[in-house]
Amino acid sequence: MVTLLIANYFWKFTVLGDEDGVVVTWFGLNVTAPFDIMARHIAAVVYWMTDLFRDTVSMIDAYTIRFESGSGTRIIWGCSGLKQSFIWMCLILTVVPFKDRTLWLHKLWYIPVGWVCCYAFNILRIFLIAILTEYHPEWFHPLHDYLFKYLFYGMLFVLWVIFVEKIRSNASAS
Repeated sequence: MVTLLIANYFWKFTVLGDEDGVVVTWFGLNVTAPFDIMARHIAAVVYWMTDLFRDTVSMIDAYTIRFESGSGTRIIWGCSGLKQSFIWMCLILTVVPFKDRTLWLHKLWYIPVGWVCCYAFNILRIFLIAILTEYHPEWFHPLHDYLFKYLFYGMLFVLWVIFVEKIRSNASAS
């Protein structure tokens, strides 16, 4: 829990961006490019997935999908999933013991597994928010700010538990 809080607040105070996703900085350095690339990519993937289920969707620009109902979703830099990927890496890196070489080898493959899970969950999260708000745009904030936010952190917790209970304990037993 301490690692989660420290990583979260470190991110909040060092990575800053505007709501339009135009500029993102880290310690004052412009790091917009990776966030912009991910936001565009996620928007395209979510549009493609949504278009499979709804013929009422269109892509307004590289970041925005809109339904014929008038509702839509704009993917900004904060929707990239990079924050959760950073927090995931911090969670696994702080699992002890630090001196066990075997555990470090497990961390080297398990961190990318977590990143793939973060990416997949993030895509699913944004897709579901888009679909569920097509006719109920008032659901956006409860879904985005509460339900899926905490489900995302719950998924990270479950992955961490799997690492601690299964992988670390098996590595220690060997």
